[in-house]
Amino acid sequence: MSDEVLVERRGAVQVITINRPKVKNALDAGVAAGIAAAVDELDETDELRVGVLTGAGGTFSAGMDLKAWLRGESPAIEGRGLCGITITPPRKPLIAAVEGWALAGGFELLLACDLVVASRGARVGVPEVTRSLVARAGAALRLPGRVPYAIALELLLTGEPITAERAAEVGLVNRLTGEGGALAGALELAATIAANGPLAVAATKRIAQSAADWTLEEGWIRQAEIASPVFSSEDAREGAAAFAEKRPPVWRGR
Repeated sequence: MSDEVLVERRGAVQVITINRPKVKNALDAGVAAGIAAAVDELDETDELRVGVLTGAGGTFSAGMDLKAWLRGESPAIEGRGLCGITITPPRKPLIAAVEGWALAGGFELLLACDLVVASRGARVGVPEVTRSLVARAGAALRLPGRVPYAIALELLLTGEPITAERAAEVGLVNRLTGEGGALAGALELAATIAANGPLAVAATKRIAQSAADWTLEEGWIRQAEIASPVFSSEDAREGAAAFAEKRPPVWRGR
């Protein structure tokens, strides 16, 4: 793993840190490879339940490294999108812990995450149009589904950033923290999720992500296909037994 991306385990939570603070954690090919490898490890490791993506040095990410881009370098992974997560996000939940700026590609990484915890001093935005670029790594596609349409267009067409508090008001940020507290807040949220049945969490995320693409009739069928194996799993029986016996459940992921 490159020093541009740091990966650590905190119990059942994987913390992925973009580590290029001198360039505001700008995204280059090295960062892309590091994040893609980390989320692959997240999905492939039974002991890991939730991922947290953050940035070093008080900035989440200022976006694509334009100097690297001018040299012909791309932070996209073939078939997987920006840093390997915008087209093919991990199966397990991923939380963004945001301090400072989350702009352009950095903002699109935020959108690829399932949940967002941000400090009150954070700023997020999509400035691509100000550089005659298009936010094609997910913002133009995903943002209208995350916030009201008019708010999404304002962000996309003006290129002006908004505060974390405004982002929380429109539903983009789940939890606000004090300055420097985003990672701790994200870890607290991750721990709550990680305590739940991993099969149920993964299935629930899959259904929620896919529902918009299904008709109502199709949705009931597809939901049953995804949920039924969970109900017949060892973990489902363990959850019921733990409840009846008034003890914490021991999940085995099967």
